[in-house]
Amino acid sequence: MILRLGHRIPRDQRVSTHLALAARALGAESMYYSGMRDPELEEAIDKVNRLWGGSFKLIYVDDPFRLIEELKSDGYKIVHLTMYGVNINNIIDELLKIDKFLVIVGGEKVPKEFFYISNFNVSIGTQPHSEISALAIFLDRIFQGAELDKIFSQSMYKIVEVKKGKKVVDISSLKESNLL
Repeated sequence: MILRLGHRIPRDQRVSTHLALAARALGAESMYYSGMRDPELEEAIDKVNRLWGGSFKLIYVDDPFRLIEELKSDGYKIVHLTMYGVNINNIIDELLKIDKFLVIVGGEKVPKEFFYISNFNVSIGTQPHSEISALAIFLDRIFQGAELDKIFSQSMYKIVEVKKGKKVVDISSLKESNLL
């Protein structure tokens, strides 16, 4: 699970959408977001699920601290992605032992309380970079590449691997005619 902090309309719409898309594509089952509630963001992710399959959930929370406390009491470990944490290379073995975790991804300036409420503050390098790239690298390390082979159920479309160009197949018509 992912928690996106401090979503702001319209400033963060694109970044939050891309965070949700990366989370979905790279194996996360859900993403919570706080800040401003954004029906357009929610509809965009619902549309991706309808067209490309899967059951990824985008859920608004008005109190991220309460969510964290609830998840901690349910056995979740809290991983905060930040440039100021322990380098992922130095902590990945410990992280791979965790069964249930919530990954916090900042938005606007992250309040210092999140650094202390988290079980782990993890950095993906020590240079400025986007939260999207940090989440993508983190999920790839956690799922060890297996997320790249994930099959999404109830998809209407499928991208076909090609060396050059683009190939997308409308598989909804194939399903309806029992060709699949």
